[in-house]
Amino acid sequence: MRAQGTTIRSRRERSGYGLRRFAGLIGVSPAHLSRIERGQRGAQPEVIKRIAEGLGAEIAEIADLSE
Repeated sequence: MRAQGTTIRSRRERSGYGLRRFAGLIGVSPAHLSRIERGQRGAQPEVIKRIAEGLGAEIAEIADLSE
């Protein structure tokens, strides 16, 4: 879970999105996105899909498929 969160945070930051702005874009609270990025909470498949779309990435690039 932590690797997934690290990947999401890194991609988000490289894309120039702040936490609050990106959370709003994908329809989750900033606290929820922060927990995902810190590995404290796994992201549901629909949220992973919205994250990938928001970052212009493939789902496989975002999802930690080892879990």
